[in-house]
Amino acid sequence: MAASVSVASSTTNLLDRRLLSSPPCRTTPAYKNILIKPYQEQCFLINSSNKKSPRSLAPMVVNSSRKLMNVDQQHDRYLEDDKPREECGVVGIYGDPEASRLCYLALHALQHRGQEGAGMVSVHNNVLNSATGIGLVSDVFNESNLDQLPGDMAIGHVRYSTAAGSSSMLKNVQPFVTSSKFGSFAVAHNGNFVNYQLLRAELEQKGSIFSTTSDTEVVLHLIAKSKARSFVLRILEACEKLQGAYSMVFVTEDGKLVAVRDPFGFRPLVMGRRNNGAIVFASETCALDLVDATYEREFHPGEMALVDDINKQPQSMYLLRPHIPEPKSCIFEHIYFAQPNSIVFGKSVYESRHAFGEILATESPVEGCDAVIAVPDSGVVAALGYATKSGVPYQQGLIRSHYVGRTFIEPSQKIRDFGVKLKLSPVKAVLEGKTVVVVDDSIVRGTTSSKIVRLLKEAGAKEVHMRIASPPIIASCYYGIDTPNAEELISNRMNVEEIRKFIGADSLAFLPSDSFRRLLGSDHTNFCYACFTGKYPLYPSAAMEESIDDTMKSTIGQLGALKLPL
Repeated sequence: MAASVSVASSTTNLLDRRLLSSPPCRTTPAYKNILIKPYQEQCFLINSSNKKSPRSLAPMVVNSSRKLMNVDQQHDRYLEDDKPREECGVVGIYGDPEASRLCYLALHALQHRGQEGAGMVSVHNNVLNSATGIGLVSDVFNESNLDQLPGDMAIGHVRYSTAAGSSSMLKNVQPFVTSSKFGSFAVAHNGNFVNYQLLRAELEQKGSIFSTTSDTEVVLHLIAKSKARSFVLRILEACEKLQGAYSMVFVTEDGKLVAVRDPFGFRPLVMGRRNNGAIVFASETCALDLVDATYEREFHPGEMALVDDINKQPQSMYLLRPHIPEPKSCIFEHIYFAQPNSIVFGKSVYESRHAFGEILATESPVEGCDAVIAVPDSGVVAALGYATKSGVPYQQGLIRSHYVGRTFIEPSQKIRDFGVKLKLSPVKAVLEGKTVVVVDDSIVRGTTSSKIVRLLKEAGAKEVHMRIASPPIIASCYYGIDTPNAEELISNRMNVEEIRKFIGADSLAFLPSDSFRRLLGSDHTNFCYACFTGKYPLYPSAAMEESIDDTMKSTIGQLGALKLPL
C-alpha cells in the first residue's frame, strides 16, 4: 500500500509538469526550446561508408530487425513474398473482468498485421501471467490457456518476423516480461528503433545481457536501469532515448497500464471505451469494433497515457523531447497495411483507397476496357474506386484461396507459377477475349505481378493493363515495416516502361505523387513518404557528428572507429 502512495505522489508531480490539455506545438515556448540539436541530428548509422549521395545512403540506415533476423529471408511466402510486411499489432485492455478474452478477440482483428506469432500478458493479484506461441492467434490461444490469464487488464501482440526456426522465433514473440528492482512489467511494441544497435552496444558494455534479437528488448533494459522513482517516469526517460517508430503498451504487476506513441507518430495507436467503462488501446479501430468498444480518438504523436486504480480515466502526458516540427505518419497504412474498415490517422482507410482508385481512373484511363479487376484482397477497394470513376464494371477476375496453410505438398514435376496459382485462380468467363484493368496496391520486386499478368493472359485475357494505387517504391522502410533492400526494389532499378516490359503488361501506371498529395490536402505534410522518395524523417545530417557527446564518441570508437556518413 505504501508503494502505491509513493507512486501516486511521484505520478502527480510528473503530471504537474507534463499533463497538457492538448499536445505540445511549435508555438509552446517551454516545448520549443527543449533541444539544442534537431532530432534528425541524433540518428546514427552503424555502418562504415564513404560520402555518398542521399539515395545511395538510404539502404544503410539501420534496420536492426532485418539485420539481426534475416536467416530465413529466402523462405517462400508465395503471394506475400512480393509485398511489404507490417511487423506487429498491439492491444491493451483495462478494467474488464473478461480482459484476456477481449484481448484475444482484438488480436484476431489485428491478425493482418502479423501472422508469425502471438502473445498476451494479464495481471491478477499482483502477478503477471503470460502466454505466447508461434502461429496465428487461433493457433496460440484456446480455452485452457485463456483460463490461465485471469484479471481485468491485459496486453497483447501479433507479430511478423523473418526469424528462422520456431525456437529462435519464440524468444522474440511479445509481450516481453521482465523483473527489476521496481517489480515486474511487460511490453508489446509495434515499430522499429533506428538507433537500436547503438543502444544495445552501450547497454551490453554496462553489463546488460540480451536474450532475444528484437529491438524491443532495449526498452526493458532502459526502464530497468532508470533511477526515476515511478514507472511512468522510467518509461518517459527510456522513450526520450529511443529514436524511430514505436507504439507500445505496458502493464505492471501493481496494476498500471501505459500506452505510448513516438513523437513522429509513424505507427498508429487508438483508444476506445466499452459500455462498462473498460479502456481499450489498439493499433487499429477494427480491433475496437470487434470488442464493442466505441472509438474515442487517436493518440497524438509523442503522447503517453496512464490508467490505473488511482487514475481510472486515462491521464495523458507528452514527451518533451525530442522536438520535431510535424508528425510523419506512415502513408502505407492507408495504402496496404490497415484493414479497410479501420480509421487510421483520423481518416477512413476505405475512403482513402477508393479515392486512390478514382485518381488512377482519371489520370490513367484505358480506352476500350471491358472490366476492372483487383488483385485480392489489398487491391479490391482501389479497384472499386477505379470502376466507379471510369464507368467500367468491376468483376471478380481473380479468386483468392484463403485456405492455403504454411506447409503443403509440392508436385514432383515443377508447375510454372505454382505458388501464385495456389493463392489465385483466374475466372475465364470474366477474362476470355477481354481487355481488363488490374488494380493492385503496390509493386515491390515485380515477380508476383509478372506471374499474375501471365496467369490472366493464359486464362484468355486479350489485354492486361496494370494500375498501381501507390507511387513507385524506391527505398526501404526503417520504421517498423519489413521491405527488401533498395537494390531488390524494382522501381529503384527500372523506370515505368522497363517495369511494364518486365511484368508483361500492355500498359502500366502508378498513382502520381502530386495527385496523391493533393488528395490529402493540408494534411499531406503529416505523412512519411520515405519509401517513395528516399527522404527519411530520421536521416543523418552533416552536423550529426557535432551532436554526439564524448560518451557517445567513446562508445562508437570502441565499436570499431566507425565512420559516420555525411
